[in-house]
Amino acid sequence: MAGADTSSPPIESRADLIEAMARGAKPASEWRIGTEHEKHVFHTDPLRPVIYDGPDGIHALLTGVAEQTGWEPFYDGDNPIGLRNDGVAGGISLEPGGQFELSGAPQIDLHGTAAETAEHLRIAKDVAAPLDIHFLGLGVTPLWSVGQIPSMPKSRYAIMAPYMDKVGTLGTSMMFRSCTVQTNLDFSSEADMVKKLRVSLALQPVATALFANSPFVDGKDSGFLSFRSHIWLDTDKARTGMLPFAFEQGFGFEQYADYALDVPMYFVIRNKQYVNVAGENFRAFLEGRLPQLPGEKPSIKDWEDHLSTLFPEVRLKQFLEMRGADMGDEQSVTALSAFWVGLLYDDISLEAAWEMVKPWTEAQREHMRREVPRLGLATPFDRSNLYDIAAQAVGIAEAGLVRRDIRNAQGNDETIHLAPLEQTIRLAKSPADRWLDLYRGAWNGDLTRIFKAAEI
Repeated sequence: MAGADTSSPPIESRADLIEAMARGAKPASEWRIGTEHEKHVFHTDPLRPVIYDGPDGIHALLTGVAEQTGWEPFYDGDNPIGLRNDGVAGGISLEPGGQFELSGAPQIDLHGTAAETAEHLRIAKDVAAPLDIHFLGLGVTPLWSVGQIPSMPKSRYAIMAPYMDKVGTLGTSMMFRSCTVQTNLDFSSEADMVKKLRVSLALQPVATALFANSPFVDGKDSGFLSFRSHIWLDTDKARTGMLPFAFEQGFGFEQYADYALDVPMYFVIRNKQYVNVAGENFRAFLEGRLPQLPGEKPSIKDWEDHLSTLFPEVRLKQFLEMRGADMGDEQSVTALSAFWVGLLYDDISLEAAWEMVKPWTEAQREHMRREVPRLGLATPFDRSNLYDIAAQAVGIAEAGLVRRDIRNAQGNDETIHLAPLEQTIRLAKSPADRWLDLYRGAWNGDLTRIFKAAEI
């Protein structure tokens, strides 16, 4: 395989595709919590997006953070596009529109997650302040169109953006003006993975409703509480959605591999360069029939890269990625992980959550997914609405965290990190609902005020 990554073994059989996911299984004593969050960046003088180059650009921000942390830059060509902490998983990366992302290191508990986020924000803001760079905790940029947001110098995005325009109408909005929080959690076996995947898929619209935080787009009320979640409904149907096949009898790693094989490819990396194979088929690659790399067959690394380009509401790799929440304030970052850890990392809570969602039909799950971006907690469901399910889910998560009984130095257990959700349940209003109250009331339609109010 000329130009291929020789450190990654070639795919020899179908079993290798399955093993790339199955080898993530580990005993409960080794389960960890990974939290990722993206932040919009903006200048205040005047109010505008941040470009990559220049003395007050994203490049300068990355350089300053590298100097403070000692983390090593990694590059796309000659341009630094992120930072790695040597010997520790995770790091800092840039999304297409300059969104500044921390992929957190695996943490033992939620207190560690909160401390990691706080330290990252302290350093980032310390470096950013002299550059007049600020961070916004919303799911979608409220003012600027896709065309007004500068593009970061990342080769993969130059491949993805044109392809997105062919397979949906909102793919570039996802790339350039959306921000999410993501929780990554472990499983112990195939059966454990299946149960966790089914519970988290069914409840992902509930998480979307609880964390809805993107009601504005293009300078006005979008008509949605989570415009970010709405974006994913028309991004690329081949690689998004609620994975209905995951609820079919016999589902496991093999069936997910079959799904992934049928999702069109974006790119292959050769000699540290991105080869555009957008729309091609990985099955053809397995047979050496990829037109751009004739005769070449893929390595395990190629397969893992491909798995990372799938965007369902919950993604399976060597762990499970919860992908349904809007970015919010600092506390909401840990609250998302608290919600999912309480539900999935305690056997009693996991079983209770499964019993709650098990009777739901594919049509009911799809109904929630389609209506929640607009209606949030008020989404009709069965003979009630999603608020009742959300309150029940938060209660199950809280009970799970109580049973974990992991305390911080002040003697508090992990339930303290559910505080943002408890406020949402108490008020029966998501963050988006509360922003809309201000926009229609005290702000008198002046949306520029959200840049100070939602700054993190």
